[in-house]
Amino acid sequence: MSKICQITGKKSMVGNNVSHSKRRTKRSFDVNLFNKKFYWPEQECWISLKLSAKGLRTINKKGINATLIDAAKKGFL
Repeated sequence: MSKICQITGKKSMVGNNVSHSKRRTKRSFDVNLFNKKFYWPEQECWISLKLSAKGLRTINKKGINATLIDAAKKGFL
């Protein structure tokens, strides 16, 4: 899974580069992804996730266990 957040499911988007003369060419807007390691106390192990900045904020807010359960229900893991 490249360029996809494992927590929020965000993917890269496609849009247009618009020049000064209003000429449009295709481009991609990539997601702000990080490779982070987290300690999961319930399973007593370290896990490595590829997640976006919003996914990192979600983990800080809800906790790692609740976030991983929600992501598994949505099918992102």
